[in-house]
Amino acid sequence: MTVKKPGGLAGIEAGETAISTVGKNGLGLTYRGYSIEDLAEHGSFEETAYLLIRGKLPNVDELAAYRRKLAEASQLPETLQRILELLPADAHPMEVLQVGCTALGTMEPESASVGAADIADRLIALTGPMLLHWYHFHRRAALGDGSAEEPQLESSATEVPVDAKAAEGVESEVTSDAPGSDSSDTGEVQEEPFDLDHYTVAGHFLYLLHGKHAEHLAIRVFDVSLILYAEHEFNASTFAARVTASTLSNYYSCIATGIGTLRGNLHGGANEAVMELITQFDNAEEAEAATRARLAAKQLIMGFGHRVYTVSDPRSDIIKKWSETLSMWADDSQLYAISEAVEQVMRQEKSLFPNLDFYSATAYHFMGIPTPMFTPIFVISRLTGWTAHIMEQRQNNRIIRPTAAYVGPDPLPWLAVHERH
Repeated sequence: MTVKKPGGLAGIEAGETAISTVGKNGLGLTYRGYSIEDLAEHGSFEETAYLLIRGKLPNVDELAAYRRKLAEASQLPETLQRILELLPADAHPMEVLQVGCTALGTMEPESASVGAADIADRLIALTGPMLLHWYHFHRRAALGDGSAEEPQLESSATEVPVDAKAAEGVESEVTSDAPGSDSSDTGEVQEEPFDLDHYTVAGHFLYLLHGKHAEHLAIRVFDVSLILYAEHEFNASTFAARVTASTLSNYYSCIATGIGTLRGNLHGGANEAVMELITQFDNAEEAEAATRARLAAKQLIMGFGHRVYTVSDPRSDIIKKWSETLSMWADDSQLYAISEAVEQVMRQEKSLFPNLDFYSATAYHFMGIPTPMFTPIFVISRLTGWTAHIMEQRQNNRIIRPTAAYVGPDPLPWLAVHERH
């Protein structure tokens, strides 16, 4: 008797990795031995990136040098700027990043002297600027002469008082207005100079998006989200990148594979779907009733459950806390209460827990990040995990080529063309 194997390679060990553990005993996540809770509470995204790509946490001097390197790498080449400007305003943001990645690969190819780790640093620093250069170019064009189409990316603003930083144990230094707002209602971004001496990936992204330095609370929340999304073992995009790496293709091709896989709605995009869902409701009571109705109609509610975790997603509680904090100063703070109402129904009716994507949606929204940018932000973070796996695959490589169970017809006789029906 033939035993039918589960679809999607569920439960199949497809290889070995020393990079992360996911869902051991139904819960838990570690990056190279460090728990996600410790990384998110005590670390930064730059430390996490260094850990994943280089295999160790950086010391003080290494971290400072790494941030300087990323800051220097964050400047867009002029040729790449022109390429991004040629892409249509209604292009999918993930495809913009895919084009930007492969275009950079033709200008700064992988070589014996410039390997995967160095290119990863360049892409980590440059992915946000690529996305936001394309976005702002088309916004300015649309506002300038009315002939260009403005990217259809909605934004929301959240006022976070300076005092909020002290309440959350975040140092108070530079202050600004709302971290999630542009400097005018026209869509123009009036940029103040960016302080490269205090560069972080999170701070630079929010600066480029809004044209001014974000509040430290917003930067901290964004930084934590990048840590949480950085690595997750043999997920679909990582495994796809490893398959590409196993063919001995170049680094850029591996990353383009990852981006293309993450673009799929069953992998990336769940937090965008969550945002689309919760903004349909005016209050928690309406959300609760509508969620029960959707479940009764057997409709899918995104942002719940996980292929590997069976008890909880350890990342969800972390980002939920930060989402709640940001909601305290949000004009549309009811979205957090709405999210909690949906979560309660899902736990009661389906015994499902929220995954990282669910509360990431409101966290990003409260920072004024347009919803279609949620998955591209995933790319900025996951570049670190992809790179670690590409390098690991190359170290002990054998081309990944599984077999398939054939379910087609038995051998058939050849028919001449005039005999076929």
